[in-house]
Amino acid sequence: MTTLNASPLLRRALLADGLMGIASGSLLILLNSWYANLLALPGDLLLAAGLTLLPLGLFLMWLGSQETVSRRLVWVVLAINAMWAIDSLVLLFSGWISPNLLGQIFVIGQAALVLLFLELELIGLKRSEPVLA
Repeated sequence: MTTLNASPLLRRALLADGLMGIASGSLLILLNSWYANLLALPGDLLLAAGLTLLPLGLFLMWLGSQETVSRRLVWVVLAINAMWAIDSLVLLFSGWISPNLLGQIFVIGQAALVLLFLELELIGLKRSEPVLA
């Protein structure tokens, strides 16, 4: 397992990703019914997403606060972000859910934001240097 000196971009991207996860997860949990009605999305789906985002956000905040990081852990984060974006779009375009226009914009927008974090984290990973023993 390679340990890296995390680049400032990687650390900031992980922290921002974590903050967004905690904020959006909290809102999806606390305002679940409101969001479900506003977006015409299943409340159980939004609640599950919120409950998933909280621990993930905390993990990302912790990882982003570290001076050195495991390359493998960063790749796990990248994979999770890629899966989240792909699954969001598959869910939307598969017909399994029928959100209104605002719900469609919400799903596409959050998938795009996740892909932005993925890109920033990937660039930050490339800028990170291995820890020399």
